[in-house]
Amino acid sequence: MAAHEHDQILPEEDPRNPYASSNRWRHQESSAFARAAVARDPHAPTAHTRDLSDYLHSTRIEGNRPDSNGAGNYQPIVVGSSDGAHDGIGLQDGKEVVCGPLLNYRRMEGRTWHGSVLLVTKGGGKIQDFQPTLSLGRVTVASGQQGLIHEGSAVNGAAVTAVQSDHGTDVAGVCLYSDPRSTFWQFDLACDIADTEAKWAYSIADVRYKSATKPKTNYFYIPAIDESMRMMFHSCNGFSVGTDEDAWSGPALWNDVMRSHAQAPFHVMIGGGDQIYNDGIRVKGPLREWTDIGNPKKRREFPFPESLREACDDYYLNNYIRWYSTEPFAAANGQIPQLNIWDDHDIIDGFGSYVNEFMKCDVFRGIGGTAHKYYMLFQHHLPPPASTYTSDAPETTTHGPEQDPKQLVDTYVRQQAFDSSYIIGSKPGPYVAEHSMNMFAKLGARVAFLGIDARTERTRHQVNYPETYEMIFGRLRDELGSAIAAGEPFRHLILLLGIPIAYPRLTWLENVFSSPLIAPVKFLNRRFGFGGGVFNHFDGSVDLLDDLDDHYTARTHKKERNAMVKRFQEICAEFSVRLTILGGDVHLAALGRFYSNPNLHIPVEKDHRYMVNVVSSAIVNKPPPAAIANLLASRNKIHHLDADTDETLMALFDKDPGNSTKTRSSNNVTMPSRNYAILTENSPNNYEATTNGHAEANGDLSENQFDGKDGHSFLSQGEFGAGTKHKAAAFETHGKNHDGALDVCIRVEIDQHDKEGKTEPYGLTIPVLNYEAGKFGSNAHTHHLRHHRSRPDTAGHPSTRAPSTAPSIPVSAPEAGR
Repeated sequence: MAAHEHDQILPEEDPRNPYASSNRWRHQESSAFARAAVARDPHAPTAHTRDLSDYLHSTRIEGNRPDSNGAGNYQPIVVGSSDGAHDGIGLQDGKEVVCGPLLNYRRMEGRTWHGSVLLVTKGGGKIQDFQPTLSLGRVTVASGQQGLIHEGSAVNGAAVTAVQSDHGTDVAGVCLYSDPRSTFWQFDLACDIADTEAKWAYSIADVRYKSATKPKTNYFYIPAIDESMRMMFHSCNGFSVGTDEDAWSGPALWNDVMRSHAQAPFHVMIGGGDQIYNDGIRVKGPLREWTDIGNPKKRREFPFPESLREACDDYYLNNYIRWYSTEPFAAANGQIPQLNIWDDHDIIDGFGSYVNEFMKCDVFRGIGGTAHKYYMLFQHHLPPPASTYTSDAPETTTHGPEQDPKQLVDTYVRQQAFDSSYIIGSKPGPYVAEHSMNMFAKLGARVAFLGIDARTERTRHQVNYPETYEMIFGRLRDELGSAIAAGEPFRHLILLLGIPIAYPRLTWLENVFSSPLIAPVKFLNRRFGFGGGVFNHFDGSVDLLDDLDDHYTARTHKKERNAMVKRFQEICAEFSVRLTILGGDVHLAALGRFYSNPNLHIPVEKDHRYMVNVVSSAIVNKPPPAAIANLLASRNKIHHLDADTDETLMALFDKDPGNSTKTRSSNNVTMPSRNYAILTENSPNNYEATTNGHAEANGDLSENQFDGKDGHSFLSQGEFGAGTKHKAAAFETHGKNHDGALDVCIRVEIDQHDKEGKTEPYGLTIPVLNYEAGKFGSNAHTHHLRHHRSRPDTAGHPSTRAPSTAPSIPVSAPEAGR
């Protein structure tokens, strides 16, 4: 059927497209698979079983290739008119794929793994003439095969046996959304969980690819029923406006992700926000005219009519298609199941953290709804709302029966539904007129996952509604309690937040930026453009203030943050589960942690307040200057959440990556270099493991060695020797013990000019929690400890030193010098 005239040329092929990027990474192949299914209802899912042998190797020719460890650029040669490159110019039959496949993980129920695949095809409308079908099956592999190794490849000189189909099923695509530009197909996956780790294959045939080298079959891995998932965590997956992408070798670290996946395949890829950067909408996109308005009052009153909504809708769609088809990120999308929450750049920089009267303007409400639409589709594989906000029909976002008929012309939108993995907020957000989407999922046998949507309900003075916290903690208690009742308790809880929560304060900088002394400079900026680069183009505030206001450690969020941490302490004590927090946003690597006041003498292994905040950011965007990282390190004081809880960054970086000099020698706590993180449980089923924690590698350490130490020292055997020489940093020993602890490895880029994205690993181990109720005391009723500054040499007594007013240089951990 005919498509909308604007879609006759794909974004990257249209020389008139003002949003197209000129850098060479966007000219990679897009992912694509589909299959015709004539005379089926594309809005109703169906499936039937079949043998996979007719598709795993059909129309594939294996060319000559060098030995590979699975991380090379080789792709199979695919032939045949239905599986090759686009060979029908202008043909509109719904079989041309513009993006995908994108693989998501949802949940585990009993012995069933649930996920989904998303495919985006060109053209569409209210009725689809074509319905693709996905073929799914479990395959068996030769002993020792790992990761992304193609059948027939050589691994360390040894040939790998071709995969064999074990059983299979067909899954008909379900149409989530379709308009004349594109159609979104979702395929629900349900895979049985075996007694051993299993490799699964999926393929969608009979479509035209933009690239002739796209593999016909994608593979992913599911852990054994008694094992936990190997996790990869990333954030800030894109470039800020104005960044010289060539100077940073594009998304090079995804090459390292794929190499790590080839060594030991990831079972889940956790996105901590900013999976895409949509900020260009205000520079070369349809919001340029609005952004250029100098008068803040006129900018606030600017309307968001249907014509502007349609232009913004085009921008978000095209930008998602462009970025999610960019290699090597696109390869990971199809082979590592994703689990995502969003942050501001998924919408636009600083969304939610500008002043209230500006955030409520028509334009911000409009782009919030449009960005949410494509966040739902691309990142969650869910149908979007039927209509999004416009100033022409504002009543359509009140969640009543009203819909905007202008947005539904020749458009199909599937009815919204959420599965049990979601914890949906009770009321819409203040600026995005949709409900927050928080998530709970099981990450294998002993690891639980909780993702908090910290953007939909965000304002400058709150992160989430109180009602949302009640729902989240209620669900969490139910899940953890049910696991204990079933005799399968969770030992680790992974908490995903978009922004770090254990992080240095910059209150003094907030005070400067919001000071009345800045007002005259702001006036000169509005009238004459003075200091143009210092102030943002939205509400006229200092440009960094929205980033500072985003932080949980900002003064406006401090009370909410502290209350949340204390509630998680209660959860950890009640269910004896170890909490590990994942956070991104800040474009550098760090390791924050909460822990009990040293004068309580609680070993980390029994300390329910011990929570590590893995800060991993950015995997693509450029890091801040070294001076910023060093400034943050100088602010790394020991803070006191309350009388019983301290917090600070840990000295993780025993050296700079490679032979580089990225920070000053006294900075062991912040690393301004691109990075991502790997987390692996040391499974109690690792019967051949000979070490206990990190003890063997560093000598026999006793708990007494860490008793009374503060956070500027190592606090446990798992922390001792943290860095490049820690056992969690080496592939050969990462996750190979059997004590149930969690190995964490942050892989840091060595050289931004290296297109292969080689990294240096830094590791530590987080022990399981064995909580003993009532064994240890509390300072809660000790008046003098309210402002205590306990250190190892004070034996818990309050310090007589006056608090310093100057930035303090942190004391490095033992032997952690450069």
